[in-house]
Amino acid sequence: MAIDLSVEAIAVRGLYKYYGQLAAVRGVDFTVNQGEMFGLIGPDGAGKTSTFHVLSGVMAPSAGEVQIFGQSARDTRFNMGYLTQQFSLYLDLSIDENLRYAAGLRQVPKELLQARRNKYLRLMNLDKFGDRLAGQLSGGMKQKLALCCALVSQPRILLLDEPTTGIDPVSRREFWDTLAALSAEGMTIVVATPYLDEAERCHRIALMYSGQIQEIGSPEALRSSLGLHRLEVYTSNLELAEQVLLQSQTSNIVDVQTFGDRLDVLVEDVTLGETQVKKLLQNSVNVESAAPTLENLFVTRLRQQGLAPSYYSFPRSRLRGMGSRGDKKDKGDKKKYSTSSSNLAIFAHNLSRVFGNFQAVKSVNIEVRYGEIFGLLGANGAGKTTTIKMLCGLLAASGGKIALGGETGNLRSAELRQRIGYMSQKFTLYDDLTILENLEFYSGVYGIPPKLRREKINWVIATCGLEGQENMITGQLPGGWKQRVAFGACVMHEPDILFLDEPTSGVDPLARRQFWKLINDFARNGTAILVTTHYLEEAEQCNRMSFMVAGETVAEGSPSQIKASQPGQLIEITVQQNQAASDLLKQHLEPWRVAIFANNLHIVLDHPDEEVPQLLQLLESQDFTVQSLRPIPFSLEDAFIGIVQRS
Repeated sequence: MAIDLSVEAIAVRGLYKYYGQLAAVRGVDFTVNQGEMFGLIGPDGAGKTSTFHVLSGVMAPSAGEVQIFGQSARDTRFNMGYLTQQFSLYLDLSIDENLRYAAGLRQVPKELLQARRNKYLRLMNLDKFGDRLAGQLSGGMKQKLALCCALVSQPRILLLDEPTTGIDPVSRREFWDTLAALSAEGMTIVVATPYLDEAERCHRIALMYSGQIQEIGSPEALRSSLGLHRLEVYTSNLELAEQVLLQSQTSNIVDVQTFGDRLDVLVEDVTLGETQVKKLLQNSVNVESAAPTLENLFVTRLRQQGLAPSYYSFPRSRLRGMGSRGDKKDKGDKKKYSTSSSNLAIFAHNLSRVFGNFQAVKSVNIEVRYGEIFGLLGANGAGKTTTIKMLCGLLAASGGKIALGGETGNLRSAELRQRIGYMSQKFTLYDDLTILENLEFYSGVYGIPPKLRREKINWVIATCGLEGQENMITGQLPGGWKQRVAFGACVMHEPDILFLDEPTSGVDPLARRQFWKLINDFARNGTAILVTTHYLEEAEQCNRMSFMVAGETVAEGSPSQIKASQPGQLIEITVQQNQAASDLLKQHLEPWRVAIFANNLHIVLDHPDEEVPQLLQLLESQDFTVQSLRPIPFSLEDAFIGIVQRS
């Protein structure tokens, strides 16, 4: 079904929502058309969830008007599906039992339930697992089931509040393909997401902060409105290059951000920018022009509003060179790692783990040096968390060799543990203690001398933007702020080795950038860092990474090496009725090779010279009009999905 832009599905005018004296939403206006996928993006605390509560009829507006197909939100609740930030499933019920319960709440007739059950579970590839308990599902499968429960009443409006947080890239791509199919059928979808590569798949997005909507438009139009260009700068000494560019006082250079093997530089004039960068860095660089991202737009706009979080240098209590940890890292050079074994912080050879008859980890090899950021990436169930638990001594290995900080024997010794920081996938602070009590507890656990504790605790509170709120119960914090406190707690003791298991899950882009500035600072001061993440745009921050599939390593290298190693070409096609075109192409190509991004199709072709003419002929034979076709670079997510699917 083509999107009917003449039908207004949602109309929001002058919306306010107060909590006591706090105005969470302040005069919001927007409309969403039938069949449109509309994205709501903004930092933590922008008012997105409050807006969703009002749209869903869960809360009444303090002022203003919300109409859903001409009626109040409360009167149209049975025409609406709402997927909240938290899992809304009963973990001790099966897939089918959860669906039947949701159908009962929405008064779905029994004669319609079976047909809808089959349709939506088949759409999510869950139809063969109806008797499996929800608690036994992976994070991606749980979220797909939650979406099925929201769809079982066949709502006209679907509200999704950060639906893919904590879900691996393959499941995220499948989830968004499903949303594109539902949108093409005429369902109106409003989605909030902290992942701006996902926002690229919406027809229009609204940038929201401080309770107000600041800009609305298509992703392409908003990127163009930024009026800036992005340069990718490759050089052997990233830290020094970053310092030179930031201190240059050149008005044309707007922003500089470090990634694992490059700098991203935003400039007003691209030709002048290339010349300036090469001159400032004395031509010892490779500079490539690239399109700005939605994240560039998001961060730039928030900085213009003065909403960027303050950066506080970590209060180091001792000299952090390599010292007894081996060869000293070249100061300021993230790329020069010593190859000597004494510089290895984390070492694993043929690491394996078996649970009963199931082999979760199979002969994995890992080397991480002091001063290096190493990414361990994979789909849910790939074995990443099991590998981390073995490496830091929380789980015994079934086979293989491990060395941690030079220790090969007792990985659980008190001395070694004082040198390690670990932030687990699940939030590890105590929800019933205050923020201050949690930080004081971890100061004691990690043996921070009493005279240094106050300075370290103050740093965590200031970095998290929680000054004056340190006596708040931790369980009352939004997820993004909890992650910030948890990170602060695990680094207060200045660890030599740091394990971070999905540290930025659910964190907004501005806070995520601050996270990685801190992570880079620790690496530059000699800390070895092993990190997992499902958000592959931030995995670009790693110096090296490996991809795991079904417990095995299937690829390893720098971000640029992994992207460059992909066979074939990624093609972007703009075509009318792209959902129907996608369905057609998936009949002739492996489904993972075709993905919808708003009004475009992204297609992975191994032999583009031969296959592009064939695809054009196929589309034209079915009366599809191709408006444009161009090759585009592989993203790290494209590379990940290709590697996983080929494996």
